[in-house]
Amino acid sequence: MRLGEKLNQVWRLFGTGLSFACFGVGGVVLSLTLFPLIRLTSPDADTTRRRIQRAMHHTFRLFVLQMRLLGLISYEVSCVERLNQRGRLVVANHPSLIDVVLLIALMPEADCIVKQALLRNPFLRWPVVWADYTPNHGSPEQLVEDAAAKLRAGRSLIVFPEGTRSVPGRPLTMQRGAARIALAAGAEILPVTIVCRPPMLTKGEPWYSIPAQPGHWQLQVGEPFHPADLAPPGVPEPVAARRLTQHFIDYFSGTLTAITRTQEPAGSVLAADCTMREPRSQESVTN
Repeated sequence: MRLGEKLNQVWRLFGTGLSFACFGVGGVVLSLTLFPLIRLTSPDADTTRRRIQRAMHHTFRLFVLQMRLLGLISYEVSCVERLNQRGRLVVANHPSLIDVVLLIALMPEADCIVKQALLRNPFLRWPVVWADYTPNHGSPEQLVEDAAAKLRAGRSLIVFPEGTRSVPGRPLTMQRGAARIALAAGAEILPVTIVCRPPMLTKGEPWYSIPAQPGHWQLQVGEPFHPADLAPPGVPEPVAARRLTQHFIDYFSGTLTAITRTQEPAGSVLAADCTMREPRSQESVTN
């Protein structure tokens, strides 16, 4: 490895550590200052939720911008305007640690399912509660109903059907939770294919495992579809859930293969009517 490449890798190692330190410390600071202030100045719980979700959106945008400016990552998004339609179940594959950060940075208001451990964190518990994120605790049936109720109320929900980050080189495996939520809510499904090249922040790798080049994320937002397109009324719920879950596996396996086989330069077109855009531009994110 040449000296310049070695220095660049050392810099990115430092920048990655700095970014995660800022993320952790910033989360604590905001949980003790901005988020309680939003709660105190909001007239009702729904206003609190919307304001805190928007604060999360802007905070994550700043975090992603920081990582870009430090030269740690780059990214491009196709058909980002589809993410601004509310009442959709946003279903994505999960190759890296920052996938949910990127998606929330693109969506001014979005619900998500969070680990129960966050509710035991004294600094993060109340922002999670005030944002009305769905905790992954209790029975699976209760989780499905809580998530579906939010979609029926016209809110958007981000779900990773894999349940955890995928392992590079292994076939995708997906749980039926996302399919059951979509069926219970009768909501449109918006698939988002996420690719990171070279792989970075993957499952089983420590944060300091830095690839030779910065990670480049591609997010391809697909065409929305309705669960009834694959499971018409009358099909038993277990059969419909299996059918829909298999569709997720087939869809993401196919799009991942198609994207990784191409070497498209930034600014090219991934879909016939959608051009790749940087989400920091005004046309990419609607506030």
